[in-house]
Parts: sequence; structure tokens; C-alpha cells
Amino acid sequence: MVFLAAPPLLIAQQSGGTAVFKPEELEQILAPIALYPDSLVSQILMASTYPLEVVQADRWTKQNASLKGDALTKALEAQDWDPSVKSLVNFPQVLTMMSEKLDWTQKLGDAFLEQQKPVMDTIQSLRAKAQAAGNLKTTKEQTVIVEEKIIKIESASPQVVYVPTYNPTVVYGAWPYPTYPPYSYYPPGYVATSMFAFGAGVAMGAAWGYAWGNSNWGGGNVDVDVNRNTNINNNINRDQAKQKMQERGQINQKGQGNWQHNAEHRKGVAYRDQGTAQKFNRASTSDAIKSREDFRGRSDAGRQDLGRGGAGDRAGAGDRGGAGQLGAGNRPGTADRGGAGQLGGGGGADRGGSGSRGGAFQGVDRGGSSARSASQRGSASRSSGGGGGRSGGGRSGGGGGGRRR
Repeated sequence: MVFLAAPPLLIAQQSGGTAVFKPEELEQILAPIALYPDSLVSQILMASTYPLEVVQADRWTKQNASLKGDALTKALEAQDWDPSVKSLVNFPQVLTMMSEKLDWTQKLGDAFLEQQKPVMDTIQSLRAKAQAAGNLKTTKEQTVIVEEKIIKIESASPQVVYVPTYNPTVVYGAWPYPTYPPYSYYPPGYVATSMFAFGAGVAMGAAWGYAWGNSNWGGGNVDVDVNRNTNINNNINRDQAKQKMQERGQINQKGQGNWQHNAEHRKGVAYRDQGTAQKFNRASTSDAIKSREDFRGRSDAGRQDLGRGGAGDRAGAGDRGGAGQLGAGNRPGTADRGGAGQLGGGGGADRGGSGSRGGAFQGVDRGGSSARSASQRGSASRSSGGGGGRSGGGRSGGGGGGRRR
């Protein structure tokens, strides 16, 4: 009955369904970064799935703007952020954009979590539109390469990356979705003097050593190589990172693999829908697991004992069969345990002393002999079970039988 009464959307989500973004929504979300260099785009996509860490990194970067070289490396190693988030420390402008436009960042991360290939394909589609409009070209700051309909954007110099600023409503030609205007961000001091504006080039410093991801346009995902950019920063404890990622099945023995979301770095931020939350449940933090098990323990205590502390509070595992001997009074909070009635073979979970009480009232319904038997069990519980027996099975069972006689 509960299942039939639930709204169809809720049922779909509970069965593992996920809400996907429409093509026009993906273009709206991806428009601000689709024309960034490939290497930077991949870091942004991965980092967007960890919005809280992005905000933390933005604040940290502002507070530690003077850190450079080995000092920056040491300080970054002490942070527990995902490598993709650490890599963006090289780009304060990007971190600020993601932190200030947090609603956009979360949508970007939600889209990438569930629609990796459509996200990568949409970026390519937007680049093709910009190129067709005559607004995506090779310049002194960037190199545009077309290989079998795949448009790559690379930095003109391997040591410096230029982040473009542009108006998404113009650069792609006439925007076809008035209901979904593109997101945009303009850094402080930005003045639109041309289609593209490039700020000062960003030198590949210590933080870029964490840029292990790279756009895999053909595969529609981001590939990861822990050994990437060792020439930029060889002071990172890559062996430790490899071990952790291998334990989670994210990379092979060479430190390579396709990017996989690590829910530990989500740090409690809710997922967009039930299906996505269930998908990454297995990677949740120990606190989240404990919370879920506690909830399940309350609702399913009769079928499985998830809380080990509860086992000791029960009046003897061997005594569970007797209604009076369950000793519901010995367990604080029995009223909220769904399985108490199941363990006692009796009534509902919401009744105090449900195991004993259920057995006694079942005896009454079956006839006088059963009632007297239940009453005797209650008396035995009062004499041997202590306070728990009196408040739980004894008083309920004996009283029930006495009233019938």
C-alpha cells in the first residue's frame, strides 16, 4: 500500500533512477568553460563533484597567496582535498568563479557524475559552434587542433596556461535556447575589448603536479595518470596516492585508469537525486555508514543485529523465544526498535515490551490455556528477570492472563 501511494517520481528514484539534464541544460551549464584549454577543463569537471572542497580551496588560496615552490608543495600535501581540487590552486580565478557561482558548480558536478559522455560531447558541440561562428582560432595564447572532428585546445606554451574570458551569449553565435541562457562569469576588472580576453598567463607551478586528469574526447570521459606532470612537481607522495586509489579500484598498477568519483571527498554534500546517492553509497564515509546502519538497526533489529552494543543489552540470546523473558525493559529505546516484536514472536514494534506483550495477547486470543501459560511465563519472568522482566514481559503477560480469568 505504501508503494502504491508513493508518487511515481519518488518510486523511480527509490528504484535507482536518476534525473538527467536535457541537452539545452548541458549547453547552458558548460558554456562558460567549453573553450578553456583541455587540461584545465578536465580538472574543473572532476573538482566540481567536490563543491565543499572547492570552497575550502578558494579560501585557503586567498589566505596563502604568498606560498610558492616547495613551501606550497608542503602546504598542499597537508590538505586532504582531491588532487583535482589541489590542481586548481594554480588558477585562483577559476577557484573564485567556482566558489562564487556555487549553484553552477553543483550543477556542473551533478551533470558530470551521471552524464560524463554527454558532457564531453556537449563541450565538443559548443566548440564546433564557436569555430563555425569564427570565434575559436589559434592565437599566441592557445593552439586549436582539429583531429577527426575532435576539437582540442592546448596552451601555446607547455609552461604557461592562459585562461580565456568571453561572453557565452555571443561567442557561440545566436544562442538557440532563450529559456536556458548560458551561465557566465567575468573576473574583476574584465573589459570586453574583443571576442576573447586573456589575462596574464599562469605558470605551471607546484599545484599543477596534481593535475593527473586529462580529457579523453574519444572515450567520452577523463583519464587519470598519477605519474602525469612529475617534471613539474616530483615532491608529491605519489606512491601513497596510488595505493589508496588502487585499493578503491580506481587505477591499475601503473597508476592509470578512467576517472571515478570518490564520495569521501564529497564531505557530506547531498547528491542531486536518490539514484546518484545510492550509486555512491558504498564509498561513503564511516560516519555516514554508521548512521545508516543505526537507522537500519532500529527498523530491522529482528532480522539483523547491526549495532553490536544492542546485543549485550538483550536479556540473553537464548531466552528470546519466551515472551516474558525477552525483557524489553532491559533495552532502552525498545519502542523505536522495529524488530522487538519479531524477536518475541508477538506484537508491533511501537509497544513497550513488545515481545512479551505480543505473546501474552496472542495467548488470550487463542484461549484460556494459552492465556494461563502466558501468565505463568510472566510470573516466572517477574521472579527471575529483575526490573526488566517486571516492566517488560512479566507485567504485560500476567496482567493480560489475569483479566481473562
